[in-house]
Amino acid sequence: MRPQPGKARLRTLRPRIETIDTRSAKVPEKVVDPHYLSPEHRRWRSEVIRRAGGRCEFPGCGRAEPRMFADHIRELKDGGSPLDPANGQCLCGACHSRKTIAARELRLSMPAGTPSGHGGRGPRGV
Repeated sequence: MRPQPGKARLRTLRPRIETIDTRSAKVPEKVVDPHYLSPEHRRWRSEVIRRAGGRCEFPGCGRAEPRMFADHIRELKDGGSPLDPANGQCLCGACHSRKTIAARELRLSMPAGTPSGHGGRGPRGV
């Protein structure tokens, strides 16, 4: 639509004062582990999701969504095997978040230097 003669157009102005970050605790930038970008990991991921038929393996879920996660049952930080299909499970986004948060909370609640041993157990109890 063309402006009518004699009528001013509204324009968005840039702020004159730069925004200042006043947070006392800065969140570090996320750095992706190179393992997750490797062709070997992509093959492992495909195998885990294919084996599950593209359905969430978390007990009682069974959802099939456009984006499924190949999750390490025993997380890599806890000593899990990175490319063993037996250490993989297919999870929907909600179940993956729930499982990962629970494993992280358990890991952080342990005294420093204590081996976790829990393995971030998933539905198959590996």
